[in-house]
Amino acid sequence: MDQNDLEQFQEIVQLILREEENNPVAKPVSVEELSEALDLNLQDDPISDEAFYDSFKTLIEKTPKTSSRSFFNQLIGGRRSRALLGDLVASVLNNSMYTYKVAGPMVGVEREIVNKLAQMLGYSNEASGTIASGGSMSNFMAMVLARDAKSEAVQLGVQQQMILYTSEASHYSIAKNASLMGIGRKQVRFIPTNELGEMDMNQLELEIQKDRAANNLPFFVNVTSGTTVLGAFDNIHEAAAICKKYGLWLHVDGAYCGSVIFSEKYKQFLNGVALSDSFSLSAHKMLGTPLTCSIFVTQHKQQLFESFSSDASYLFQSEKDEYNPGKSSFQCGRRNDALKLWTLWKSIGTKGLEKLVDHQFELADVARKYIRDHKDYTLYSFDDSISICFNYKNIPAKLLSKELYMHSKLMVSHGSFEGNQFIRLVTINSDNTEKEIIDFFETIEHFVAKNSSTLNLNNH
Repeated sequence: MDQNDLEQFQEIVQLILREEENNPVAKPVSVEELSEALDLNLQDDPISDEAFYDSFKTLIEKTPKTSSRSFFNQLIGGRRSRALLGDLVASVLNNSMYTYKVAGPMVGVEREIVNKLAQMLGYSNEASGTIASGGSMSNFMAMVLARDAKSEAVQLGVQQQMILYTSEASHYSIAKNASLMGIGRKQVRFIPTNELGEMDMNQLELEIQKDRAANNLPFFVNVTSGTTVLGAFDNIHEAAAICKKYGLWLHVDGAYCGSVIFSEKYKQFLNGVALSDSFSLSAHKMLGTPLTCSIFVTQHKQQLFESFSSDASYLFQSEKDEYNPGKSSFQCGRRNDALKLWTLWKSIGTKGLEKLVDHQFELADVARKYIRDHKDYTLYSFDDSISICFNYKNIPAKLLSKELYMHSKLMVSHGSFEGNQFIRLVTINSDNTEKEIIDFFETIEHFVAKNSSTLNLNNH
């Protein structure tokens, strides 16, 4: 690496850290202003180092700061230093995770993570898995395995109407994946949720029975551990009993909150997970690794190879198949996203990961208590979740969220459930303390007090 670039990199990192401290919410750049506010043009001739770094630093300053203490917008946040170290080293090493010949000991790193997680889930010794690009890819892999286990689709394509089931509060990737894998979006049955946002298992069984009666082929049930809006946990035990009864594959999408498996206190939300066929979690969410790092694990090692392995003599030239990760993953060339989780896990241990998870629930308790103690707030979400959904003074959530962002005060999202619109605060940043949570609410209150006319407060 060029020495000057290395020095500039260190300077840029310091710039980012200063910006997060002094300007935690970057001033938004509208789409219309993008070409004028930033020098993004790619010209024919090279530019000077000074001009290059000036443009680069300006771009960084204008970019949203997802690790700042004022970012509550998405299911990511904070920065685990040891995980970042692993991610940086992975970029410098630049191994591709398709063969042992090219990746070497890094295959062992990935296998250790997969095997350790499988053990914690209560899976058998026949379990296997991979590191995927994200929760959507993990869900896709689970759906493909389920399809192939139930049919000859891997060789002949989909020959009949295959049906899959997921909650109406599940991740949007389920329907998209159904289209990509040849099942079709209309073959997705969205099961209603109960008053807590959890899949209604009675309705699930009724839908399965209806499809069986219509000579359709039910093959897959997706349950969610941490729904995107409310952070709700579907009942895995009940779903597993239904899947066993009708011979369906059960996948647990734990992308958001599956990391509770590391917590003695909160892993109860995954009761029954040992009965599932596959499971995934995204370490870039609750565990705070850099994007992306999703772990996919299945009880069915042989099915994983049958669905995703293809012969390629130019590539697979040594070692056993299980040490050539390209034979059990969707991708061929694949970045080493395991290393950042390994460096974090290795340095702080499983008990350290447990502390990260528990702390997020503690922060959520602080937020709910604040809301309940202040009469101008209305709480719409429930305990045992790190998603806190609320309204303040009945101000439309979309409007308040937008104005806070446009004035560079906070980045926080909004959502809806059962016809109610609300602000969605996620306490996923383990760097935050009780102070940052209280500051969050006080920032909203001060902003509303100063901008009542903009928010049409007298009309709400």
